[in-house]
Amino acid sequence: MPEVALQKGWVSVSPRRRLLVGLLAALLAVTMVVVGVRLIGGRAPVVDPSSRPAQDVPGAVVLVPGYGGSRDGLLTLAGRIEATTGRTAEVLTLAGDGTGDLSAQVAVLDATVDDALASGAPSVDVIGYSAGGVVAGLWVAREDGAARARRVVTLGAPLAGTTVAGVAAATNPDACPAACRQLAPGSAELAELDRARVGSTLPWLSVWTTDDETVTPPETARLGGAVNVAVQSVCPGARVTHTGLPTDPVVTGLVLQALTADPLGGPDTGDCATLRAAGAGLSS
Repeated sequence: MPEVALQKGWVSVSPRRRLLVGLLAALLAVTMVVVGVRLIGGRAPVVDPSSRPAQDVPGAVVLVPGYGGSRDGLLTLAGRIEATTGRTAEVLTLAGDGTGDLSAQVAVLDATVDDALASGAPSVDVIGYSAGGVVAGLWVAREDGAARARRVVTLGAPLAGTTVAGVAAATNPDACPAACRQLAPGSAELAELDRARVGSTLPWLSVWTTDDETVTPPETARLGGAVNVAVQSVCPGARVTHTGLPTDPVVTGLVLQALTADPLGGPDTGDCATLRAAGAGLSS
């Protein structure tokens, strides 16, 4: 009986009102579908493998500095990359002093990648040091980076946040700028990386050191789906600080290995001497 009453009531509605109701119902259905897609796991769109840059055709290299924007260590690494591979390696100059909103740094990286590809580079590899690794991850998540970069390499990147930033944000917020707060565990930006699963969308090498005093705990550099390598797993007993990562010979050897046309894979402990020699520019 209720269904019959509902049908009779519907018939008595004017055609124009029925059309309006129908349009509203259709709009509601579309909205529910869109919201449903966004809510299912917060997952990033699946990238068609055929749209990715060819892994066997290396191109330009872009290096992203860390918190504060210092370029010194990465300029040394870029020089080794150019001398060894003959590829162009550009170190970004970050917006402001590199401590502001990470979104501004993402915009700098995005514009640089666009310029490299527009200038004829067949592909781009992105290297992010420290907070620069988080910038690289946000760029992948926001700017379709998985379809534009061939590979990503991060060095001591707090991809799950660092307790150093967390303590600073909680105890002395006035001395913790935007990027500092965004690098604290649980920030919206780090949650965005987690949802996007950037390490599973393209080849990614994450290197860190167990001696890291800035990114704590050091294992926060681990990324699901990536090739994760601690320096000490390759060279047991090696002493490498956070600031020493970009210029350490073993780390440089790992970076050079990752930038080749060979499939990206993790080294074993037997590679220590070979990687150190390669990073230092010596014959093994």
